[in-house]
Amino acid sequence: MPLKKDEETEPLLEPLSQTHDPNMVSARSVIPHEIATSTQPGTSDQQPIEAPGARAYAATIILFLVNLLNYVDRFTIAANLQDIQKTYNIADNNSAAGLVQTIFIVGYMVTSPVFGYLGDRYPRKIIMSAGILFWAAMTLSGSFIPADQFGWFVAIRGLVGVGEASYSTIACTLIGDLFIGNRRTQMLMLFYFAIPVGSGLGYIAGKGVADAFSDWRWALRITPGLGVWSVIAIMVIIKEPRRGQAETGNRVISSQSYLEDLKALLKNKTYMCTTLGFTSIAWVVGALALWMVKLMELVYKINDKSSGNVSFIFGALTCAAGVCGVSIGTMGAQFLRRYNSKADTLVCALGNLLSAPFLYFGFICAQNHVTVAWVCVFFGETCLFLNWALVPDILMYVLIPVRRSTGNGMQMLSSHLLGDALSPLIIGAVSDKIRGGMANPDTDMSHFTSLSYSVLITTFISVIGGGFFLASSLFVEEDKQKMQDTLKFYQEVEENPDVIQPTGQRHHNPDVII
Repeated sequence: MPLKKDEETEPLLEPLSQTHDPNMVSARSVIPHEIATSTQPGTSDQQPIEAPGARAYAATIILFLVNLLNYVDRFTIAANLQDIQKTYNIADNNSAAGLVQTIFIVGYMVTSPVFGYLGDRYPRKIIMSAGILFWAAMTLSGSFIPADQFGWFVAIRGLVGVGEASYSTIACTLIGDLFIGNRRTQMLMLFYFAIPVGSGLGYIAGKGVADAFSDWRWALRITPGLGVWSVIAIMVIIKEPRRGQAETGNRVISSQSYLEDLKALLKNKTYMCTTLGFTSIAWVVGALALWMVKLMELVYKINDKSSGNVSFIFGALTCAAGVCGVSIGTMGAQFLRRYNSKADTLVCALGNLLSAPFLYFGFICAQNHVTVAWVCVFFGETCLFLNWALVPDILMYVLIPVRRSTGNGMQMLSSHLLGDALSPLIIGAVSDKIRGGMANPDTDMSHFTSLSYSVLITTFISVIGGGFFLASSLFVEEDKQKMQDTLKFYQEVEENPDVIQPTGQRHHNPDVII
């Protein structure tokens, strides 16, 4: 049955009847203190839920630009990987090269749950701003590490990941508190445009700056200054919303203990399945981000073509695929929601499953059909990017507002720990192992053959991820309803504290307090 448009765009909470029943007792007496709600001082009991104003849209644009800057910096390393390998004398050691990205992701993922915890309890603007300044300082310092100190360079990149985690874990939850329904999906779409577009610009701008100065280090010296300006914009322009503001208006929901948050996440089947599905995407994208440029550069060398434009081509394709994929995925899911409430999870599954054959044929035909390989990579990436805005949107509507930063942080930990922290290192190690068994391991053909075989692993991981998204479609309706029931229950507690719970009984839904 088609869903009405109003069901997707109107606030979740509605005023309740003031009817009294002598068999009811105070709801405040049957729920823990830490999940009670309150109104802001000096406000009335029923505050209207305001429509987002111009400042909310300005905040989203600023958050998008900072996210864009993060990804430009992150993929500058991949764009200049061969030059970095030459500088630190690891040209024939793909495992060591993969370690640069792996340690960055380790720093990013280990601290994501920490920032998730802080983001649910403390001022988010301060946390993000401090993290951006730390990221900028570490990025700049990494450009001055001498050629005989590769270990320090790797360590500095790990600290850069810590700075980026402070922002990425929290920023999307601000958008979740400013918007609701389809508008929230659209704003998340804008925010997550930064991933593919920033990644592509990282290849293009990172390589362009390096070539302009004849030194890859200069590519790491531009973005820190922009990071400082980003902090100024965040502190001056963004007004931090109350957690859950879009759903509950002026009502405040207090945080629960961290242990209770973790238990609730583990019980949320939709959250767990989408997290594993997103982990597969991170695995594939992480492998492509680091190794695709080198693979195609080897193809060009084998075919006696100039490989100077490979970073630009891959960057442009990634930008285009990102814009197409995020747009198609988001708008397609919005359209399908009218007919199927599981649309978001099904679109995510479709993206993963379709990406596998495109990537497979792209790798297989790369040596002899370069153009076909680029086309296949474009469509494969487009399919993967269908999911970027939908996964966080799913998180928003299956988790209560005071648990979203924690949920996002744990999702990042999983996706990076089992995803792009491992994939660059595994692809590099498998490539070295295959090449070590060849008769002439030092030739360009041997390097290409071994790497092309190892990246085929990504296609199988993508299919597995599609299976997890399909599994999440079995639970998403139930988990979404639980979250809505919880918010309504909070409203009942506030508006009718003496008329909610029948004596000696819990709420009609035993899973409401999640």
